[in-house]
Amino acid sequence: MYLIIKIISSAVIIGLVTELARRFPLYGGIIAALPLISILSIIWLTIQGESTQSITRFTMGVLAGFPATAAMLLVIYIGIKYSLHVSISILLGIVVWGLFLTIQKFIMGGFVA
Repeated sequence: MYLIIKIISSAVIIGLVTELARRFPLYGGIIAALPLISILSIIWLTIQGESTQSITRFTMGVLAGFPATAAMLLVIYIGIKYSLHVSISILLGIVVWGLFLTIQKFIMGGFVA
């Protein structure tokens, strides 16, 4: 039952954000940048009875992934700004995200657990 509620609530949020972004791109972007997925995940993990330790490891993972995500979005922005096709820009962004995470993991000697 939780799975169905999670899927429906996630779909509604994505639908609302994309509709807002269609009408007001700047505000849609600001709303999309909110940590909605992280907050919803923390709430669902808590409701489902996960331990505090598990939830803190999850939040550390979100923090560890943030710099790579910021780099990915920057590459996508630059690609689209300079007239690359959206799909190419997204693909390049994903590649940069993966490379950034790999380099970050190598530098940090693995992510903090």
